Amino acid sequence: MSINTVAHDPSVRFADTSPASPGRKGFLPEFGQNGTIRPNGRLEVSVNDAELDDLDELVEYLARTSRLEPKEARRMVDEVLSFLAEEPEAFVRRRHLALQRQGLSNTAIFVRLQAELAARRFPAPTYTTRQLRRIIYG
Repeated sequence: MSINTVAHDPSVRFADTSPASPGRKGFLPEFGQNGTIRPNGRLEVSVNDAELDDLDELVEYLARTSRLEPKEARRMVDEVLSFLAEEPEAFVRRRHLALQRQGLSNTAIFVRLQAELAARRFPAPTYTTRQLRRIIYG
């Protein structure tokens, strides 16, 4: 099984689970596969053969229609997938730290986080300020 570690978030990995992948023995059953696996709190998104072909086609298209080299196009696709796969809790922790570094107060940060979470492509549930604090501080 080959793993592409994504530059956006090193804890997110996309696994190639195609039959040709070495070490695939019994990785997932043929039917009823669950594409999301969370060993040790890490998020892995499995990619079947059809999805892998689509991603390869997308990489080729980006390389052909832009000034990106194929390696750079692959990295861009991996980063976009990583961004879309980020769970709300990880997003809250990452953004809180980034906004804190900009000098914003927690009150302003929590208001902004609530707005950003609602605007994401796959919006997270609505979190209260108390829930956001629990995500960040435990």
